[in-house]
Parts: sequence; C-alpha cells; structure tokens
Amino acid sequence: MLEQLSELIGKENILTNEPMSKHTSFHIGGPAGYYIQVRTKEQLIGVLRILQDKGSPYYLIGNGSNLLVGDEGYDGVIVRLTGELAAILGPDEAGYITAGAGAMLSQVAYQAMESGFSGMEFAFGIPGTIGGAIVMNAGAYDGEMRLVVSSVRLLLPDLSEVEKSCEAMELGYRTSILKSKAYEGAIVLSVTLQLQQGNRTAIKAKMDEFSKLRQSKQPLEYPSAGSTFKRPNGHYAGKLIMDAGLQGYRIGDAQVSEKHCGFVINRGNATAAEVRALMQQVEDEVFETTGIELEPEVIFLGNF
Repeated sequence: MLEQLSELIGKENILTNEPMSKHTSFHIGGPAGYYIQVRTKEQLIGVLRILQDKGSPYYLIGNGSNLLVGDEGYDGVIVRLTGELAAILGPDEAGYITAGAGAMLSQVAYQAMESGFSGMEFAFGIPGTIGGAIVMNAGAYDGEMRLVVSSVRLLLPDLSEVEKSCEAMELGYRTSILKSKAYEGAIVLSVTLQLQQGNRTAIKAKMDEFSKLRQSKQPLEYPSAGSTFKRPNGHYAGKLIMDAGLQGYRIGDAQVSEKHCGFVINRGNATAAEVRALMQQVEDEVFETTGIELEPEVIFLGNF
C-alpha cells in the first residue's frame, strides 16, 4: 500500500507512525499508522480507492480542533486536505466565495473581510477548517454556517460527487446530514457561501470585537478542543459544570478550565486517558446534581 500511495502523492506527503499530538489542538494523541496530505480531488479519490481496496481504516482531519486521539494512536491512515482542496476563490461581485474543505475558517473570514463582504465575522476565531465546520454546523456569537452556506459539494463513499443546497444539508445545532447513517463516510470537498456587501472597516471592527471577547472569556492560553460538551437544550454546559462544583477540577494535567468551565484544557502533559476520565467525571457529577446528560462535542478517535 505504501508504494501505491507514494506513486500517487509522493513520498514527501506520507509520514509513518506520526504522533497525532502534532496535529490536534489538544496537543494529545499517539501515533497514526500513516499521516498523508493530498492536494487535489484526483489525488483524494485515488487515495480513497487504494484504502478501500485494501480495507484500511482512514479518517479525514482538518485542523484537529475538535479531536481527541487515544494515547495508543490510530491504526489506520489520517488524511489531511491541502493544496487545491484548501484553496479559497472569491468572493465575486455577487458575494459568492468557494472554499476547499481544508481551508481554515479564519482565512475564509479574512478574505471575505478584505473584499468588503459580511457574514463570516463569527467564524474568524474558530480554529477549524470549513469542511469540519459544515459537518457540525459550526457557530459562535449568534452566527452559524447555516446562515451563509449556499451549497456544499460532497464526495460519497462510492467516490461519486453530489452537490447539496444548504437546505438539503439539514444544518442544525452541531449537526448536518453528514452525521446521519445515510451519509456516513461522505466527505466535504468544497463549500460555496453567499455573503453580503458590507463596509470593510465595520467588518474588521466586528471581528476584532469577537477576538477580544474570546481572549477574555476562553482559556486560549492552553491547548484544548474548544467547547468540550454540546449545549443542552435550555442550559449552558459551562454553567452546569460550574454549579456542580467542578471549576478547576483536574485529573493529572487535564483540567476543567477555571476561566470557562465549558472547556477541558491540557495544562501541559495531559494524556487522552486523563481527558476522557475527566470528561466522564464531569458527565457523572452534572447528571447526579441536575439530572441533565451532557453530550461530548469532542470526537474520540483511535485506541485509548
């Protein structure tokens, strides 16, 4: 398999036994069997065909900002989208901007701002890619992908392509059709957004304001995966955790942030096992005190 992959994408784009701590915002994770970068749609299809033929497990990542990889690593292939698959085109005069799934949200928001188009300000500080943002309908500060998406191009498990409208993507709170059984294994190739003409100075001011809010309220000085739990209906996970007396609670170097209880942080040398144990403790304590079940927003991958 290694020889086939090398012929297709080049040896320089393949790493073996690569520590996933280098590729997640938690800075945690054991080695992946293979970590590869693909630059074009043709390369991606070719890689997936090889992996499917070999029966090798694989997982696509963006910036690794919502991912906890086990301490024993991942016995498969991690695929990262770069090059053309992370390119940003536009916006055009009508406000349409198309971004490859591997494009960083912050870069898309910045390019829109530079062209004087509004709608992506909320995403400027979200440390993920636009592909991942579609899967979970990322949002912040009263903005969300659902409000700006025009269409999404998908690569289905049979390696055929389909384009879906925003409505057809069924974007909801931290969900989309990509979370359903029917679209299990489908991959975002690119996203087209429709933005509104605005004033560049005002757009930048709004982005700066959101950045200051994040810095003042979130523990950005520590590695984390952002919000650790989904927001329960009618409640805020951070407040429930604080009310349960867990502010600052830690297991090893994994800790409930003292700055924002909705974040589990890595104080330096936390293991995946410590993070999972801490998350379980939080879930148990909140359920015992409130009867509310917290659901992880973090994705678990690999061997723990």
